[in-house]
Amino acid sequence: MECASCDAGIDHCHGTLVVHPEGGFTECTDAACVDADRVRHGLIVDCQALGAGCGCAAAPGKTLVRQAS
Repeated sequence: MECASCDAGIDHCHGTLVVHPEGGFTECTDAACVDADRVRHGLIVDCQALGAGCGCAAAPGKTLVRQAS
């Protein structure tokens, strides 16, 4: 299976963008992601929708893998 966006040369990311409502931070599940812009991501989820949940509200000052405002 090939990615249509890759074939077309469209700037995009294969990771999932995780949105944290506390502080408006976002992070991508793809460690190679260079831009956490929503436009580049086909999959976007709220951190509270993650299976294990997210402790971002309980962990002020938590350092995220990828951040964007």
